[in-house]
Amino acid sequence: MNFNVSQAWLESHAEEIIEPGLPIVDPHHHLWDSHGGYLLDELLSDTQTGHRIVATVFCQSDYGYRSAGKPAFRPVGETESIASLAREAAGRGGDCPRVAAGIIGYADLSLGAAAAPVLQAHIEAGQGGFRGVRHIAARHDAFAARVPDQPPPGLLAQEAFREGCRALQEAGLVFDAWVYHPQLYEVADLANALPGLSIVLDHMGGPLGAGPFRGMREQVFPWWREAMATLAACPNVTVKLGGLGMPIGGFDFHKRERPPSSIDIAAQWGPYIETCIELFGPSRCMFESNFPVDRISCSYPVLWNAYKRIAAGASDSEKAALFEGTATAVYRLDIPPAMSSNDASRED
Repeated sequence: MNFNVSQAWLESHAEEIIEPGLPIVDPHHHLWDSHGGYLLDELLSDTQTGHRIVATVFCQSDYGYRSAGKPAFRPVGETESIASLAREAAGRGGDCPRVAAGIIGYADLSLGAAAAPVLQAHIEAGQGGFRGVRHIAARHDAFAARVPDQPPPGLLAQEAFREGCRALQEAGLVFDAWVYHPQLYEVADLANALPGLSIVLDHMGGPLGAGPFRGMREQVFPWWREAMATLAACPNVTVKLGGLGMPIGGFDFHKRERPPSSIDIAAQWGPYIETCIELFGPSRCMFESNFPVDRISCSYPVLWNAYKRIAAGASDSEKAALFEGTATAVYRLDIPPAMSSNDASRED
């Protein structure tokens, strides 16, 4: 799928920025040269559209892998590439100089203890920015989470995989978990088996609304909520609020003649996001863009406006956690206080 959708379509709906002074860490975006391309220029174009994005976290994208060397170490090339782009962004200055302040890469955790030297190579390549691994486990016979590889069933329960997670934990790194909602109890089992492992659940656990789940939102939502409540009982799990703009979510904004407004998005995504905040609390939730994937559904400024609408009733401290603090803490980001403080007098 080409995620680099028509700019004209995205710009056919524009909005005034809500709370432009609120500091935001975008804890989940990709950079790649496939799917139409989305690299530093495209990211900065989005992050400089009015919201106060003070830093970002890059998430594994199969980008820049080494073309030679031992296969297990080839993904280290992605960390090298992203660290280079982070330095380039810092050199440019601008409103968002802390691009890829944290880097989530890929290592095959199924290698077990043998994943440890790969993780060390990532740490060295990241030059202080490497923060963890996403090893995709999302699978359902009706969908393909990655092309061409479909993760094996029961991946998170495999002993070798858990041994790789132990290596991750020992290195002080985070595991980003990308699953679909029928797999949420598998994440809970992993969290309980490794209580010292910091797990970040991507995209609110992937509630599906397409394929065999189309038209079943009333059945899926309570099942998803119950599973998320089980996960919320695991103190080592935090959750990213977003990702519902993907076609598998079934909201079909990308099929509209014009893109949705932030009011439209808030109305449809609000119940999921509000449920997560209720279950996990603001200190264990972080809003994410999931760009450019969610770009298929709306523009960057409209997306963050929608999140701000959903969080409108939160206190200042709760907003600080949801939009910046949780991501900064979980990914141990180095953000100068002057950048992260919420200056209510800021008008730009």
